[in-house]
Amino acid sequence: NESDSPKTSQSSVPPITRDNTQVRNKAASVRASFKRPAWWVLAFGWSLGLFAGFVNAVSFRRWGLFVSHVTGSTTAIGLRIEGVHDGLNEFGDIQESCLLIFSFLSGAFLCGLLIDKNTVHFMGKAFYGAALLWNSLLLILACIWDDRRLLSACLTAVAMGLQNAMCTSHFGAIIRTTHVTGTVTDIGSTLGRIAMIYLRNGCQRSSLNVLEKAEVGVDARKVLVLLPMWVFFLIGCIIGAYAENAMGKYALLIPAGFTFTVGLGYLLFRQMLKAYFTIVERDQLDADIHHVEEELARVNTFLHTMAQRGISASESSSDGSSDDAQDDRLVADLDEGVGHILETLHEVEAEMDNVMRQHRSRRSNTAH
Repeated sequence: NESDSPKTSQSSVPPITRDNTQVRNKAASVRASFKRPAWWVLAFGWSLGLFAGFVNAVSFRRWGLFVSHVTGSTTAIGLRIEGVHDGLNEFGDIQESCLLIFSFLSGAFLCGLLIDKNTVHFMGKAFYGAALLWNSLLLILACIWDDRRLLSACLTAVAMGLQNAMCTSHFGAIIRTTHVTGTVTDIGSTLGRIAMIYLRNGCQRSSLNVLEKAEVGVDARKVLVLLPMWVFFLIGCIIGAYAENAMGKYALLIPAGFTFTVGLGYLLFRQMLKAYFTIVERDQLDADIHHVEEELARVNTFLHTMAQRGISASESSSDGSSDDAQDDRLVADLDEGVGHILETLHEVEAEMDNVMRQHRSRRSNTAH
């Protein structure tokens, strides 16, 4: 019976541990594929989403046009081409839709001239402050020329295109701040992937292997980024409707004031912000390194315990079923600890790359 004991122990260990090195590497890669954006990135993005919904609601109330996306305008072109053929529309109606699309495109083009990266950062020569001030100016002009319906709508569309292009992606998650079709699509597909993983495992989290837990964790973090974006956009639409009813055209001055304040603050305190976030990133790096050291100490403890149990087992001839169960728990804990180490090392690597990019950027700016 003693010769059968190792086989029993091996079969009780989850299959994922038999080739755990490769699986742990895959799980670590999955976790490293998406890192939850920093709190200030989330706050900034959600605020932009709120004010985009605000502007879109005010624009529809004032001029009967949606300006924060081009799907409706593109559809309108197709419908109005048919309408012109049937005598229901004029060419001016098609021109209106085309101008709204061109205005949104122009705003995104302007953003590309000012900001050469598609992720939020405080290094390099990105003119985020200038982009935000331009956004504010366009909304103010739309407020001033409110009586000129198409011109005001086009100016607002330029502002929305500029805003939407400011931060289109961050750490693998697509973030659109002026419309939520893609956001809702990503939420649905992500929740579907999570549901399928649980269905394959009988809706029991304990049945998930290391790789599946990593996939669920990453998708859950994505949902926690995307869902608030939709919620803030909806809240902005509600607030915008009430604001337009109370303030009329002057409601646009609220989002204009927000982007003006943030843009001016960025221009005035950019160096201070750079220094602050550099300190935050270094502190995070130190914390991750400390976490690795703690996990390594845990792994060392597990190995020492298993070694002691192996010595005790060799000196004892009693039934080892309870010992086998405890060994399995130790193996599972060891596997989890190594997984945490690999995940943290990936994060440290990413943070080190970010620090090095910032250092090279500062040296480049100093050289110029």
